[in-house]
Amino acid sequence: MITFNYETEFEISNESILENWIDTIISNNDCETGELNFIFCDDEYLYKLNVEFLNHDTFTDVISFDNTLGKLISGDIFISVERVRENAKEYNATFDDELHRVLIHGVLHLLGFKDKSPEDEKMMRSQENDALSFLNN
Repeated sequence: MITFNYETEFEISNESILENWIDTIISNNDCETGELNFIFCDDEYLYKLNVEFLNHDTFTDVISFDNTLGKLISGDIFISVERVRENAKEYNATFDDELHRVLIHGVLHLLGFKDKSPEDEKMMRSQENDALSFLNN
């Protein structure tokens, strides 16, 4: 089950489309959707989580807390709407395109993809692009 939660003045208008898309990506990775919670927040909210739980003293766009059991993909994915807006400007992307990339980035982490090394980052980007192509078709 996928839920969208809002800790800031923001709301997704196409939740059911995104739910189906995320389910498809998880299924395409031979896994099942468990309990997935997306929490949309502001920079300060996510910054506090980053410091408290990850000891990272930086702003970020997404943090995934993994509760996956085997092939049942579950977790909490926190997304800073402010950071997504800034990234969209920086990367010359639309807000929706950047939001979709960040959404699926969080899911890909739960599926086991990493992004710490250059090789892992390249694979993550490839997986993001493949996933995004399913949404845009």
